Amino acid sequence: MLLPTGGGGMNSTMDDMNLIHQAQRHHLVVREIGEEIDLEIGPGDDDPSFSNNTLINVPPQESAAEDHDESKQMMIHQASGGNQDLLKTQPAKKKKKVVKRWREEWADTYKWAYVDVKDGTARIFCSVCREYGRKHRRNPYGNEGSRNMQMSALEEHNNSLLHKEALRLQMASKDKIVVDKPLYVKALMSKTAGSIIEAALKRDPHELEFIQYVQEAVHALERVISKNSSYVSTMERLLEPERTIVFRVPWVDDRGETHVNRGFRVHFNQTLGPCRGGLRFHPSMNLSIAKFLSFGQTLKNALSPYRLGGSSGGSDFDPKSKSDGEVMRFCQSFMNELYRYLGPEKDLPSEEMGVGTREMGFLHGQYRRLAGHSQGTFTGPRVNWSGSSLRTEATGYGLVFFAQLMLADMNKELKGLSGSVCHYKNTSIMGAAEKWCAVSGSGKIAMHVLEKLIAYGAVPITISDAKGYLVDDDGFDFLKISFLRDIKAQQRSLRDYSKTYARSKYYDEAKPWSERCDVAFPCASQNEINQSDAINLVNSGCRILVEGSNMPCTAEAVDVLRKANVLVAPSIAAGVGGVVAGELELKECNLNWSPEDFESKLQEAMKQTYQRALKAAADFGYQKESPEALVHGAVISAFITIANGMVDQGCV
Repeated sequence: MLLPTGGGGMNSTMDDMNLIHQAQRHHLVVREIGEEIDLEIGPGDDDPSFSNNTLINVPPQESAAEDHDESKQMMIHQASGGNQDLLKTQPAKKKKKVVKRWREEWADTYKWAYVDVKDGTARIFCSVCREYGRKHRRNPYGNEGSRNMQMSALEEHNNSLLHKEALRLQMASKDKIVVDKPLYVKALMSKTAGSIIEAALKRDPHELEFIQYVQEAVHALERVISKNSSYVSTMERLLEPERTIVFRVPWVDDRGETHVNRGFRVHFNQTLGPCRGGLRFHPSMNLSIAKFLSFGQTLKNALSPYRLGGSSGGSDFDPKSKSDGEVMRFCQSFMNELYRYLGPEKDLPSEEMGVGTREMGFLHGQYRRLAGHSQGTFTGPRVNWSGSSLRTEATGYGLVFFAQLMLADMNKELKGLSGSVCHYKNTSIMGAAEKWCAVSGSGKIAMHVLEKLIAYGAVPITISDAKGYLVDDDGFDFLKISFLRDIKAQQRSLRDYSKTYARSKYYDEAKPWSERCDVAFPCASQNEINQSDAINLVNSGCRILVEGSNMPCTAEAVDVLRKANVLVAPSIAAGVGGVVAGELELKECNLNWSPEDFESKLQEAMKQTYQRALKAAADFGYQKESPEALVHGAVISAFITIANGMVDQGCV
């Protein structure tokens, strides 16, 4: 494009002046470290905040901007040929040449920035929030050319509220599942059952965890639906939650800065009674996870000895590294919205991932303040002001009791077994194989599983966290478990355990499923066992898997385990212990039992649940030895209980 070099009239002259002025003012391009750049010196709105947080690993986008800058320089050169006199009359913009020859470790500092054209002008943008200039309080590169001023300006930029909120969302998105392949849809024998899956996919195509759980449930109900087609419409009604609550949760951190998270609570079905279900605080929390957890809780509660509905919820808030004051303010804000949906005859929440006694205490305190009473209790409060002394242990203990029932039917016992993976080691002294075990996860459930297995004479050898797993060749004992709890309470890495116990080792970015094992107790999170993990389990000799977490296996992993005839105890049956403990506390007027009395009641409830699942499986032709017996039997028993209630109550 050529510019007129003279004679174009007054309008042409003014256009040339504006073009040259803009070119001089915005001649600023991000280049490689060590090259010269031009910095405009002008006033800026300083942000008094200061932070050391920087955004890294965001690729710069420079090429298009550099081409644009080169074209501007060409335009300036062409225009200057016919307007030399005009340029002499224009005051030159003061500039300062700066050579960036910084230390190597400073290089990543500028990766948050890229240059793009906005309204015909080259601007420096933030790669996260896509804003520029004064929208971050000041020019990101500062008003001075010195290193210190430029670094300070970056820190102030990174501390702006707009930028920090964008950064928080970006970091949270890294924990969310990103699917680059089609959803794994299982082949069903019945077209009628397949139609239920198709309807769910059409309605909620992006809710991957929920669809996965629905597929497993429908697969378990194929024989039920084929015998009674009226259950199809009942199942379709059941799959739509009665109430879904999504709300914002604003809170203020210790520095006075405002943050916003999203809260969820799903009342999935209340046909059998008031809702009970967990609260999860984790960055990956979303509506799909809340729905799958509440659906699973509905089936679990229906399978329990009590008439209860199911619910679940939580927030994408991450309580890790937060102070007690920050957690308290978040929990109070969370309860400000949720309290109106809670109550002993409505819904009572319980602990889940990221929610412990600290969080439940803050939630209960705000609920009591807003509701004006403390009727009912939340699972997990400290024993000195509410609840059974063994309530938090009930889920983990129940898993061990359930495994014991399965082994008893195989004429075996738990002695020598522990954790989530059972490992054999030959000992010439004993003349027999000593069974060693491991547990995935290191939260409340995993620790209580280890504790009860040790009490039964087992030898647990592994636990895990999000970054790897720990194995102790000598096995864990009560003293070591106490040390592990201290490590977790201080938010330290499990790797620190190896500094004290030399015969232990921590494996980064690994799972315990490759250890030689006989019984597995996955107690970490959903989909922690993928297809390759399932193959490792089978090759390691695993014959029983007891689900401590909700939906711990991917759909592909479930297929591998079934083909290998691995017996699976589903979480809706094996995890009933927490439901039983909560209701015992409410029904028995908050009495504190002795550990022996409590365990006796818990064992009886687990036995009833186990027998109900096996009976339902037998009624529909599943043999006791079948790897699908407990999984399908548990879903069948729970569904028929709910479905009959829904039919009796009409279309509501």
